[in-house]
Amino acid sequence: MTQNASTPELLWRPDPDRVAASRMAAFRTWLRAERGVEVADYQALWEWSTGDLEAFWGALAEFLEVRFHQPPSRVLAEDTMPGASWFPGATLNYAEHALRPGPGKADADLAVIFDREDGRHEELTFGELRRQVAAVRAALVDLGVRRGDRVVALAPNTPSTLVAFLAAASLGATWSSCSPDFGARAIADRFTQIEPVVLFAVDGYVYNGRSFDVRPTVAQLREEIPTLRATVLIDYLSAEATLDAAIPWNTLLAEHENAELTFDPVPFDHPLWVLYSSGTTGLPKGIVHGHGGIVLEHLKALALHCDFAPGDRFFWFTTTGWMMWNFLISGLLVGTTVVLYDGSPAHPDLGVLWRLAAANRVTYFGTSAPYIQTCLKQHLRPAHEHDLSALRSLGSTGAPLSPEGFDWIAEEVGREVQICSISGGTDLCAAFVGASPDVPVWRGELSCRMLGAAVAAYDDTGAPVTDEVGELVITRPMPSMPIYLWNDPSGARLHEAYFEPYPNTWRHGDWIRITPRGSAVIYGRSDSTLNRGGVRMGTSEFYRVVESFDEVQDSLVIDTSAAGTEGELLCFLVLSPEVALSELEPRLRAELRASLSPRHVPDRFVQVEEVPRTLNGKKCEVPVKKILAGTPPERAVSRDALANPDSLRAFLDLTRWESPKVL
Repeated sequence: MTQNASTPELLWRPDPDRVAASRMAAFRTWLRAERGVEVADYQALWEWSTGDLEAFWGALAEFLEVRFHQPPSRVLAEDTMPGASWFPGATLNYAEHALRPGPGKADADLAVIFDREDGRHEELTFGELRRQVAAVRAALVDLGVRRGDRVVALAPNTPSTLVAFLAAASLGATWSSCSPDFGARAIADRFTQIEPVVLFAVDGYVYNGRSFDVRPTVAQLREEIPTLRATVLIDYLSAEATLDAAIPWNTLLAEHENAELTFDPVPFDHPLWVLYSSGTTGLPKGIVHGHGGIVLEHLKALALHCDFAPGDRFFWFTTTGWMMWNFLISGLLVGTTVVLYDGSPAHPDLGVLWRLAAANRVTYFGTSAPYIQTCLKQHLRPAHEHDLSALRSLGSTGAPLSPEGFDWIAEEVGREVQICSISGGTDLCAAFVGASPDVPVWRGELSCRMLGAAVAAYDDTGAPVTDEVGELVITRPMPSMPIYLWNDPSGARLHEAYFEPYPNTWRHGDWIRITPRGSAVIYGRSDSTLNRGGVRMGTSEFYRVVESFDEVQDSLVIDTSAAGTEGELLCFLVLSPEVALSELEPRLRAELRASLSPRHVPDRFVQVEEVPRTLNGKKCEVPVKKILAGTPPERAVSRDALANPDSLRAFLDLTRWESPKVL
């Protein structure tokens, strides 16, 4: 799978003064003085960081002042995957790093800004945050919560959710959360696996101008999770909200308002939280990350790559069911104010997040590539309509950001704003390709491989390639790789998920091209490749062309080819109102033929009302392909893993599984 590419347009160049003042530059200076390591530029630093893992991660921990209560015997005891043993013997605590005194963390310094779509606004200083965490920690201790117990939350992206998490982490309990807009079955599929002892839950939430009562779901969960000892009800919609046998949040805080804040040191690989795979084809995998790996990985990303410092304000549009929430709240590790938002990104209009950024003087604005694409198609002009003078960087993830998305950001947000297109995964709770303050931004490209992330592209034979599209792999361990999957004592599921077919190598499941500049382009999932006449192409290239049409609101492309046979190429389209497919189709065919190839012009275009998406908003390419191949839908995809399960009906109509009894 090759890609002919010339050097793209340079959209952003690092300012020399900013580079000199960055933490990345300070780290290189420190390495020279303290370790005798000379690295001329970012590429040389990356090569050293992935070539000598022990030296890099050990130096990083010292430079960023990781506090070990018990020091490690070494940095990396086993350089294997899976099974790498990081910082053996060390003890530490994530919550302590988030709340310990330091630059930007004085009691009066602002820790959290929160806005809700209906106008609710809250702010918490570090002093107030510490007091609330101390109170909830004391309450959890009174409820019998101990190290290793699981504490879960059915709650949105709010200060109380953050407080509950930090309290649980402070005593070594393991955290997990779901967004309250998840269906009851999807929540139970996640929480019942890990047998939690305490549930934090809101009484309801607001979205798109409506209020939703969550208490019936909470009552159902309590019946399905026999291990629960207590439920804490957070009065998020109404101060009068009650639930039988539940402890009111405000009562919990008041009864422990004078509690002392302490932190229990735990081993480096002690479980911090459980995140989940999408669960489209069965129970979601419970992905367990450790305290130490997340502290190191997030400190590296936020201090060095994002160049955060006290006074910065960090926003990412996310829910508590997406790993970007975990990444966002880690801004506290570096003394940055985290900006939380709960609500629809399009209510009352698509400008709501840009107004939030202006009002709160956000310096780093994070969102998804589909949101950027929507802003582009709606012809928004944020910098012309709002004061975004504080904005320094714009992060994008969740899907490949198209070159046109890069152009829109440069033109309508600001050419001085660094475009930080990143790619990573829930599996590592980290980005492994992204941006750095000392690396340029090229149109359509992720600027660099992250420090310590030995990312490579493999061809069909398992050999590394440069400037060719290949399988995205990681060839050396990273501290934030899962310590295990839940209910996988032998490690067989972990090995099957990430370490086949390449021994001792992490296979992530994406197509990537690494350029001679050290930048990268992501082309979509490797298990949903368009293989036409032996010419393979990532789906992101297809979507870039189709969704550039204003008349197309969303799309899904499926290659029904199976091993040894070439099937149909089908393009499903969600069209704007009053757009006729018959009139649009010839233009689509002509543009796809010219921009991609004649082989990648679909055999059929089919109009649908919705594209099936997971609860985290990802297109369901592989499940739909399975359904179109004749797999019964109940085996192809878990209905409860979808944000819009009824969207599957249009695809069932194309198969023999048309009976309304199926779904």
